Amino acid sequence: MVNADALPYNRSMYRPPAFREDRPEVLRAAIHAHPLATLVTASCNGIVANVVPFSLEVTAQGDVLRAHLARANEQVADLRAGAPALVVFQGPQAYVSPSWYPSKRVHGKVVPTWNYVIVQARGRARTVDDPAWLLEQTATLTAAAEKDQADPWTVADAPADFIRAQLKGIVGVEIAVDRLEGKWKVSQNRSREDRVGVADGLRAADQHDVAGLIPLD
Repeated sequence: MVNADALPYNRSMYRPPAFREDRPEVLRAAIHAHPLATLVTASCNGIVANVVPFSLEVTAQGDVLRAHLARANEQVADLRAGAPALVVFQGPQAYVSPSWYPSKRVHGKVVPTWNYVIVQARGRARTVDDPAWLLEQTATLTAAAEKDQADPWTVADAPADFIRAQLKGIVGVEIAVDRLEGKWKVSQNRSREDRVGVADGLRAADQHDVAGLIPLD
């Protein structure tokens, strides 16, 4: 049996210095841009992971992540028991071919890799059953997702009794973030010539979001 309190909660993901990203404003921007995350918990029942959209609020006390799960989701029990939570946000990602490196033609000592952006948040979660909290959380999440629509949908567009019934089927999750860390693996460890080659290759592969992250200076 696994004691959740005895788990190595303070461990971090592997982040070589070249790929390390710790600027709060950069990490928060990535979360806002890619709110669908993997929520991971570990308890005596094992490790559980679910994909959940989150909203982020920056408070005077620190960053707070909010989401909701279906009441029938077995992960709710772990969260109610105070299991430590890991939330993984995946940003842009793309395969990098060795053929894009000019250095391949010089010495051939190159291998395939993958470029990507990852943000990980850790903290203790609390569950929330308050209908007012759940209504605010779902409204906030919806507003962020609908902001670019020509005719944005709001929670108020649905019948109130229908929304009340829907809220009974979910449980709120609030995570006060203890640690926020990022990994930007975007060819920073390559020569400028290779970085330019990767950016050109990614643009040709229609991976413009990843190409735009590669430092070329």
